[in-house]
Amino acid sequence: MPKISTKRSRTTKAPATSPADVIRQARESGVQVVDVRFTDLPGTWQHFSIPVGQLTEDVFEEGLGFDGSSIRGFQAINESDMLLLPDPASAFLDPCLKVPTLVLTCDIKDPITGERYSRDPRYVARKAEQFLVKSGVATTSYWGPEAEFYIFNSVRFDQNAHEGYYHIDSEEGIWNSGQDSGAPNLGHRPRHKEGYFPVPPVDRLQDLRSRIMLALQASGIEVEVQHHEVGTAGQAEIDMRYGTLVRMADQVMMFKYIVKGVCHDHGYTATFMPKPMFGDNGSGMHVHQSLWKNAENLFWSEKGYAGLSDLARFYIGGLIKHAPALLAFAAPTTNSYRRLVPGYEAPINLIYSQRNRSAVCRIPMYSKSPKTKRIEFRAPDPAANPYLTFAALLMAGMDGVKNRIEPPAPIDKDLYDLEPPERKRVKNTPGSLAEVLEALRSDHQFLLQGGVFTQDLIDTWIEYKTKKELEPVALRPHPYEFFLYYDV
Repeated sequence: MPKISTKRSRTTKAPATSPADVIRQARESGVQVVDVRFTDLPGTWQHFSIPVGQLTEDVFEEGLGFDGSSIRGFQAINESDMLLLPDPASAFLDPCLKVPTLVLTCDIKDPITGERYSRDPRYVARKAEQFLVKSGVATTSYWGPEAEFYIFNSVRFDQNAHEGYYHIDSEEGIWNSGQDSGAPNLGHRPRHKEGYFPVPPVDRLQDLRSRIMLALQASGIEVEVQHHEVGTAGQAEIDMRYGTLVRMADQVMMFKYIVKGVCHDHGYTATFMPKPMFGDNGSGMHVHQSLWKNAENLFWSEKGYAGLSDLARFYIGGLIKHAPALLAFAAPTTNSYRRLVPGYEAPINLIYSQRNRSAVCRIPMYSKSPKTKRIEFRAPDPAANPYLTFAALLMAGMDGVKNRIEPPAPIDKDLYDLEPPERKRVKNTPGSLAEVLEALRSDHQFLLQGGVFTQDLIDTWIEYKTKKELEPVALRPHPYEFFLYYDV
């Protein structure tokens, strides 16, 4: 097994609030390179770097140019010039790179119109926050995503005209219990669906997750807990403390980058693919959310079911009503619908319930404090673009509040084990990417309120997902089809 480095992570100072602060702290910290990053439409970080001496206050005001036509979901070649505007509040020292590097997350601007770019996911998230304030309903929304992931020792995959396969291996995988490679086989592996919470040596990745946690903290992300998740072969969860919408979406991008980087540095490979392995749990991104007005949690009521206010219940009504369309952003891959199936703790039931992980909306009941009252929307997965997903969830919830949408009555039972008459009245999440894209096509007016999403972005999203993901997967033979049909 690869050794875990004991090298101390670099730590950051107090967050910078202005360009001058960023430049001063970069010099004091010995930074040599400045890396500017932004998120493409599907939700992957992109970047380029400049020498630290090129970072001036003018850069924050005038921006840095890049080719928008080379970025997925962005510009055509005849309108390719775009500008990145670094956000000084986003600055952190990269804990994964050996050359001291300052990272700045950027907003995107059109240099011709001078306007913020409508397909910039971060701009959509900013507009969602502004929409909430302008509504008068609340002043702040808080978000707490739980992005699960797998840590493997090796992964191989290929697809061409004459073959298609994937091969995953993990020292921790239960299938290696009988391996005879010449080295001693030490056993102690979590069985399928039994990875939650055995201590080492069954949990072989404790030190690696701790190293990730320390790197996250060194980057300014407050971590609440880290642990092994249910799946064998290295499923993991590291939970960040809740934050505001744009900041938390920024942190999800940082989180995924740091998890992958630390694992790579120690000889492992991490994936946020929703369902990388058959026969065990997939990786979700359960999203905790609440609305506040100044210092008051608007989701709490002493008299309501599970301590929920009427406003919170209507918010849930909006989430459930628009769930099929929301999943086009929140569970946005063909692989997402390998996870959203019965039997693997997947939240496929469009119902809400206290403490119940088989419901799409769970109301956590760990504490009776009004400050902790929140809704957990369990359908998203970590392949989602966090900016678009959080913004879409907020817009759906606000539509529920505005129109006083009543959700289906809560059911405090195992929703997978209902009697047939009761089962019939519980609707399920759609079963494919094609279905949720069609749902978004027919149900997106709630996203256009206040100009938060634009018709152009929604149309581009549907076209991209259809042409680049849905159709290419549909055209290729599946390996299991050979098992089913080779002898026909």
